[in-house]
Amino acid sequence: MPQPPIHFLLGEATLSAGLALQMVRGELKGTFSEAAQKRIQKSSRYVEQIVAHGAPVYGINTGFGPLCTTKISREATQKLQTNILQSHSVGVGPPISNMLAKLMLVLKAHALAKGYSGIRLATLERILWHIENNAIPVVPSQGSVGASGDLAPLSHLFLPLIGLGKVNFEGETLTTERLFQKTGLTALELGPKEGLALINGTQFIAAHAVLALQKLHNCLRQADVIGAMMLEGLQGSIRPFSKKLHELRPFMGSQHVAGRIRTLLAGSEILEHHIDCERVQDPYSLRCIPQVHGASRNAWHHLKALLQTELNSVTDNPVILDSTTAISGGNFHGQPLALALDYAAVAAAEIGNISDRRIYLALEGGYGVPQLLMQDTGINSGYMMLQYTSAALVSENKSMCFPASADSIPTSLGQEDHVSMGSISGRKALTIIENVEKILAIELLTAAQAFEYRKPLKSGLLLDRVHQFLRSKVPFAAEDRVFADDIDTTIDIIRSGEIINLIEALMLEKNIVWDTPYSREFELF
Repeated sequence: MPQPPIHFLLGEATLSAGLALQMVRGELKGTFSEAAQKRIQKSSRYVEQIVAHGAPVYGINTGFGPLCTTKISREATQKLQTNILQSHSVGVGPPISNMLAKLMLVLKAHALAKGYSGIRLATLERILWHIENNAIPVVPSQGSVGASGDLAPLSHLFLPLIGLGKVNFEGETLTTERLFQKTGLTALELGPKEGLALINGTQFIAAHAVLALQKLHNCLRQADVIGAMMLEGLQGSIRPFSKKLHELRPFMGSQHVAGRIRTLLAGSEILEHHIDCERVQDPYSLRCIPQVHGASRNAWHHLKALLQTELNSVTDNPVILDSTTAISGGNFHGQPLALALDYAAVAAAEIGNISDRRIYLALEGGYGVPQLLMQDTGINSGYMMLQYTSAALVSENKSMCFPASADSIPTSLGQEDHVSMGSISGRKALTIIENVEKILAIELLTAAQAFEYRKPLKSGLLLDRVHQFLRSKVPFAAEDRVFADDIDTTIDIIRSGEIINLIEALMLEKNIVWDTPYSREFELF
């Protein structure tokens, strides 16, 4: 029987990207401890007392943005909160994935449960219902400038709470009215501050950062493996991966990558066979794998550290400290993640860039492999066109590397005169990383083809097993065929992480450990 999910204490336990993804997959169940419930209820009572007292507090009894000086009557404070969800639901473009929208729900529930937002427990429990029942709101991808929070996407995310908007539920896209008919739910009446608490925050940016962190992590781990296989296929040298060499320039990322390559190549007959060859040094795309892959690892680690802080922060506005203290600040501003996501996007693009250079290298016809990686060329074009595709993807990525965070367009009649554009940073980063998945798939195909020409020599245990696995899915190409089918199969392999799972299972079986002290730093959890 399947095991029940482990409980995660929302608003109390420390949330990581990995744990957030586990909650999305249903492997963790979000719950509120008794202490958290009391904290949430106390914060809600503070808001009620502020309303009763009558002193103007932004977003509770005033208008929003440039209307912050407009006083709202006590009787109209609830209507104000419903209106803000409707008026701010101005998103356009294709909807984000269910995974991203569900991540937004998880991240928002955790932030609100900290008890500084004035949200009611009943409202949070409804958000949990959506998470647990996979009733995922439809959220357009465009419309956030990433300051005052992700106002438009968060408004769409929470329209179903008041009976509006659409949801994806049980394989269908439904109006919320239809969802209520199927489930017996009714619309919530939002209390003072609740609408603003729901739509102020960085959860659209942060959800993209979580998924980018996971996808880039997957790419980085496989890039090392594929690069090592290409090194073997092209008879590259192990010397540039020397532990002593990288201790002389001790960046964490480069030391980690060099250690992984050494582990992957341990026991290789191919290396031993050409150890005394006349080649003085390899091209940079082989020789500098630790420096290039390692620099991208460092960028990934930077994003991980900043995201960890963001996931466990209060990012709405105003922050309610007690019945007399509500601070209107800028915790909703997306700049901390916007900059890091732009950095990660460039780091991802560079993994694709150097991968394409290795693909090109493999086709040149040197290094002990035939030109275009096929013996009978002329009548066959071999792997020539695969590099066209990788070149196109690399160029597309380069065009998206201009940092979105370098731009700012004033909004809200100048009240919000500097914005982060972090939502665009997140969307671009994910697009770039998904292109890198495709580039790595093409390199894996070409590396495996080059690897064939080293037979009957064998590589180390780990790379040989990876090659066998790929060959069980994609056969050796002795003549032309529809290579798009091979690429699609290999993209699925890259995205699934099967290669890494295979390697880790074999390492556990054979009691092999990575030759690096930094494995923990580069884990997702």
